[in-house]
Amino acid sequence: MRKDCSETTVSRRGLLAGGLAIATTGAMVTPAAAQTEEAAPVSPDDALQRLIEGNARYVANKPINTDHSVGRVERAAGQQPFAAVVCCSDSRVAPELVFDQGPGALFVVRVAGNFINEDGLASLEFGAAVLGLKLIVVLGHSSCGAVRATISSIQDNILPPGHLPSLVNAIRPAVYDAMKDDPTDLMTAATAQNAVNNAEYAMSSGPILSQLHAEGKLKSVAGIYEIGTGEVSLL
Repeated sequence: MRKDCSETTVSRRGLLAGGLAIATTGAMVTPAAAQTEEAAPVSPDDALQRLIEGNARYVANKPINTDHSVGRVERAAGQQPFAAVVCCSDSRVAPELVFDQGPGALFVVRVAGNFINEDGLASLEFGAAVLGLKLIVVLGHSSCGAVRATISSIQDNILPPGHLPSLVNAIRPAVYDAMKDDPTDLMTAATAQNAVNNAEYAMSSGPILSQLHAEGKLKSVAGIYEIGTGEVSLL
């Protein structure tokens, strides 16, 4: 069961103050230098457009972020990513490649099944409140083993061994939601629903993310990465 972060006793102001304290020690100070000379996105929509354009370059096999030594010294001093990507642990999903972004541009939260648990939510809160993220992308993908395992578990009424039930239980609500429409392709429908559910969850989670969203400083979207083509489709 997910916990509403409004229950926490740590205020957003306290978190920001803590982040600034970290910054003064040298852990997080300045933006990492981008490979290109593009200015940092100033709004959530600008950040999203940056990723859309990057994915188009990736699909066309015309990346511009290929020299990862650029900005290495600056990155040692601190980071300022402009977007977070919540994605699956699947080895075929590499957000920096998929969106053609250099090191330091993306704040990546990974877990098999690309769902947001309490630890992931805390990471996103830190990224948004301290690092200044403008955008959260929850990225599902084709042929997701975690979604497939969840569907099989529901259909067979059997939980997988070990700690795998924690993944299944997190993804299960999306599968049930998808089942309501009786889709011809449950796998595709559940994968999309899982991404949408978690994108909505991110924006409704208080007090930090929901407040930034209400202020227009942060946006959350869901997308699906098609492994075979490299294309990301927004939902």
